[in-house]
Amino acid sequence: MSSNDQPTRCAWVSDDQLYRDYHDHEWGVPVHDDRLLFEFLTLEGAQAGLSWITVLRKRESYRAAFSGFDPAVVACFDEQKQAALLLDPGIIRNRLKVASTITNARAFLQVQEEFGSFATYLWRFVEGRPIQNTWRNIKEVPASTPISDALSRDLKKRGFRFVGSTICYAMMQAVGMVNDHTVDCFRWQELQHR
Repeated sequence: MSSNDQPTRCAWVSDDQLYRDYHDHEWGVPVHDDRLLFEFLTLEGAQAGLSWITVLRKRESYRAAFSGFDPAVVACFDEQKQAALLLDPGIIRNRLKVASTITNARAFLQVQEEFGSFATYLWRFVEGRPIQNTWRNIKEVPASTPISDALSRDLKKRGFRFVGSTICYAMMQAVGMVNDHTVDCFRWQELQHR
Protein backbone atom coordinates (compact mmCIF):
# COMPACT_ATOMS: atom_id res chain seq x y z
CA MET A 1 0.00 0.00 0.00
CA SER A 2 1.15 3.53 -0.66
CA SER A 3 1.20 6.19 2.03
CA ASN A 4 -2.35 7.45 1.36
CA ASP A 5 -3.90 3.97 1.82
CA GLN A 6 -4.18 3.51 -1.93
CA PRO A 7 -2.65 0.40 -3.45
CA THR A 8 0.60 0.95 -5.32
CA ARG A 9 -0.11 1.25 -9.03
CA CYS A 10 2.04 1.50 -12.13
CA ALA A 11 3.69 4.92 -12.35
CA TRP A 12 1.81 5.88 -15.53
CA VAL A 13 -1.56 5.90 -13.75
CA SER A 14 -2.79 9.39 -12.87
CA ASP A 15 -5.29 10.38 -10.18
CA ASP A 16 -8.08 10.35 -12.78
CA GLN A 17 -10.66 7.80 -11.60
CA LEU A 18 -11.35 6.64 -15.16
CA TYR A 19 -7.64 5.90 -15.60
CA ARG A 20 -7.45 4.12 -12.23
CA ASP A 21 -10.47 1.97 -13.00
CA TYR A 22 -9.04 1.03 -16.40
CA HIS A 23 -5.68 0.13 -14.83
CA ASP A 24 -7.20 -1.74 -11.88
CA HIS A 25 -9.78 -3.79 -13.77
CA GLU A 26 -8.87 -4.03 -17.48
CA TRP A 27 -5.27 -3.31 -18.41
CA GLY A 28 -3.33 -6.53 -18.68
CA VAL A 29 -6.30 -8.87 -18.18
CA PRO A 30 -6.21 -11.60 -20.87
CA VAL A 31 -8.92 -11.00 -23.49
CA HIS A 32 -10.17 -13.78 -25.77
CA ASP A 33 -13.43 -12.13 -26.85
CA ASP A 34 -13.26 -11.05 -30.49
CA ARG A 35 -15.55 -8.04 -30.09
CA LEU A 36 -13.40 -6.69 -27.26
CA LEU A 37 -10.22 -7.41 -29.23
CA PHE A 38 -11.64 -5.39 -32.15
CA GLU A 39 -12.44 -2.60 -29.70
CA PHE A 40 -8.87 -2.49 -28.39
CA LEU A 41 -7.39 -2.73 -31.89
CA THR A 42 -9.53 0.28 -32.88
CA LEU A 43 -8.88 2.34 -29.76
CA GLU A 44 -5.13 1.74 -29.78
CA GLY A 45 -5.02 2.89 -33.41
CA ALA A 46 -7.13 5.93 -32.56
CA GLN A 47 -4.73 6.78 -29.75
CA ALA A 48 -1.73 7.19 -32.08
CA GLY A 49 -0.27 10.64 -31.38
CA LEU A 50 -2.63 11.26 -28.45
CA SER A 51 -2.79 10.34 -24.77
CA TRP A 52 -4.60 7.19 -23.71
CA ILE A 53 -6.80 9.14 -21.30
CA THR A 54 -8.12 11.13 -24.27
CA VAL A 55 -9.26 7.88 -25.87
CA LEU A 56 -10.66 6.48 -22.61
CA ARG A 57 -12.84 9.56 -22.23
CA LYS A 58 -14.25 8.98 -25.71
CA ARG A 59 -14.66 5.22 -25.34
CA GLU A 60 -18.43 5.19 -24.84
CA SER A 61 -18.88 7.49 -27.83
CA TYR A 62 -16.72 5.12 -29.89
CA ARG A 63 -18.88 2.19 -28.82
CA ALA A 64 -21.99 4.04 -29.98
CA ALA A 65 -20.43 5.32 -33.22
CA PHE A 66 -18.98 1.94 -34.20
CA SER A 67 -22.01 -0.24 -33.38
CA GLY A 68 -20.61 -1.75 -30.20
CA PHE A 69 -17.46 -2.65 -32.12
CA ASP A 70 -19.23 -5.38 -34.06
CA PRO A 71 -16.76 -5.93 -36.92
CA ALA A 72 -19.46 -7.41 -39.18
CA VAL A 73 -21.50 -4.21 -38.92
CA VAL A 74 -18.51 -1.85 -39.16
CA ALA A 75 -17.24 -3.68 -42.26
CA CYS A 76 -20.44 -2.60 -44.03
CA PHE A 77 -20.05 1.12 -43.29
CA ASP A 78 -20.23 3.08 -46.53
CA GLU A 79 -18.92 6.51 -47.53
CA GLN A 80 -22.04 8.23 -46.19
CA LYS A 81 -21.59 6.59 -42.79
CA GLN A 82 -17.90 7.49 -42.81
CA ALA A 83 -18.77 11.13 -43.56
CA ALA A 84 -21.22 11.13 -40.64
CA LEU A 85 -18.55 9.72 -38.32
CA LEU A 86 -16.22 12.57 -39.25
CA LEU A 87 -18.84 14.99 -37.90
CA ASP A 88 -19.17 13.14 -34.56
CA PRO A 89 -17.49 15.19 -31.80
CA GLY A 90 -17.55 12.14 -29.51
CA ILE A 91 -14.77 10.41 -31.43
CA ILE A 92 -11.38 11.43 -32.80
CA ARG A 93 -12.33 12.87 -36.17
CA ASN A 94 -9.26 11.88 -38.12
CA ARG A 95 -10.19 10.78 -41.63
CA LEU A 96 -7.43 8.17 -41.87
CA LYS A 97 -8.21 6.68 -38.46
CA VAL A 98 -11.93 6.44 -39.18
CA ALA A 99 -11.28 4.86 -42.59
CA SER A 100 -8.79 2.42 -41.08
CA THR A 101 -11.40 1.18 -38.59
CA ILE A 102 -13.65 0.18 -41.48
CA THR A 103 -10.76 -1.37 -43.43
CA ASN A 104 -9.63 -3.19 -40.29
CA ALA A 105 -13.13 -4.56 -39.67
CA ARG A 106 -13.05 -6.16 -43.13
CA ALA A 107 -9.58 -7.60 -42.54
CA PHE A 108 -10.68 -8.75 -39.07
CA LEU A 109 -13.52 -10.77 -40.61
CA GLN A 110 -11.08 -12.43 -43.00
CA VAL A 111 -8.84 -13.42 -40.07
CA GLN A 112 -11.86 -14.83 -38.22
CA GLU A 113 -12.76 -16.88 -41.29
CA GLU A 114 -9.23 -18.22 -41.64
CA PHE A 115 -8.51 -18.98 -37.96
CA GLY A 116 -11.99 -19.46 -36.50
CA SER A 117 -11.55 -16.39 -34.30
CA PHE A 118 -9.33 -13.34 -34.11
CA ALA A 119 -8.34 -14.44 -30.61
CA THR A 120 -6.95 -17.73 -31.96
CA TYR A 121 -4.92 -15.80 -34.51
CA LEU A 122 -3.66 -13.19 -32.04
CA TRP A 123 -2.72 -15.42 -29.12
CA ARG A 124 -0.52 -17.62 -31.37
CA PHE A 125 2.05 -14.83 -31.19
CA VAL A 126 2.59 -15.57 -27.47
CA GLU A 127 2.00 -19.34 -27.68
CA GLY A 128 -1.45 -18.97 -26.12
CA ARG A 129 -0.44 -17.59 -22.73
CA PRO A 130 0.58 -14.21 -21.32
CA ILE A 131 4.25 -13.29 -21.12
CA GLN A 132 4.98 -12.49 -17.46
CA ASN A 133 7.46 -9.63 -17.33
CA THR A 134 9.24 -8.40 -14.20
CA TRP A 135 9.83 -4.72 -14.81
CA ARG A 136 10.96 -2.82 -11.72
CA ASN A 137 10.04 0.61 -13.09
CA ILE A 138 8.29 2.22 -16.00
CA LYS A 139 11.57 3.07 -17.74
CA GLU A 140 12.25 -0.62 -18.31
CA VAL A 141 8.96 -1.24 -20.13
CA PRO A 142 9.58 -1.33 -23.90
CA ALA A 143 7.50 0.51 -26.48
CA SER A 144 7.76 -2.47 -28.84
CA THR A 145 9.31 -5.94 -28.95
CA PRO A 146 10.27 -8.48 -31.61
CA ILE A 147 6.84 -10.09 -31.08
CA SER A 148 4.98 -6.81 -31.66
CA ASP A 149 7.20 -6.27 -34.72
CA ALA A 150 6.12 -9.66 -36.09
CA LEU A 151 2.46 -9.03 -35.26
CA SER A 152 2.58 -5.62 -36.94
CA ARG A 153 4.15 -7.05 -40.10
CA ASP A 154 1.58 -9.83 -40.28
CA LEU A 155 -1.40 -7.55 -39.69
CA LYS A 156 -0.17 -5.15 -42.38
CA LYS A 157 0.27 -8.06 -44.79
CA ARG A 158 -3.38 -8.95 -44.10
CA GLY A 159 -4.55 -5.42 -44.96
CA PHE A 160 -4.80 -3.83 -41.49
CA ARG A 161 -3.85 -0.17 -41.03
CA PHE A 162 -2.72 1.85 -38.00
CA VAL A 163 -1.01 -1.27 -36.67
CA GLY A 164 2.61 -0.23 -36.27
CA SER A 165 4.73 -2.14 -33.78
CA THR A 166 4.21 0.39 -30.96
CA ILE A 167 0.42 0.29 -31.44
CA CYS A 168 0.53 -3.51 -31.51
CA TYR A 169 2.56 -3.63 -28.30
CA ALA A 170 0.13 -1.26 -26.58
CA MET A 171 -2.68 -3.58 -27.62
CA MET A 172 -0.75 -6.61 -26.37
CA GLN A 173 -0.38 -4.89 -22.99
CA ALA A 174 -4.04 -3.89 -22.88
CA VAL A 175 -5.40 -7.35 -23.74
CA GLY A 176 -3.07 -9.21 -21.39
CA MET A 177 -0.79 -10.88 -23.91
CA VAL A 178 1.96 -9.44 -21.72
CA ASN A 179 1.83 -8.57 -18.03
CA ASP A 180 3.62 -5.22 -18.05
CA HIS A 181 2.49 -4.05 -14.63
CA THR A 182 5.64 -3.18 -12.70
CA VAL A 183 6.47 -5.60 -9.89
CA ASP A 184 5.57 -3.05 -7.20
CA CYS A 185 2.04 -2.64 -8.62
CA PHE A 186 -0.69 -4.60 -6.85
CA ARG A 187 -1.99 -5.85 -10.21
CA TRP A 188 1.31 -7.50 -11.19
CA GLN A 189 0.86 -10.30 -8.66
CA GLU A 190 -2.88 -10.60 -9.29
CA LEU A 191 -2.26 -11.22 -12.99
CA GLN A 192 0.54 -13.76 -12.55
CA HIS A 193 -1.74 -16.74 -12.93
CA ARG A 194 -4.36 -15.51 -15.38
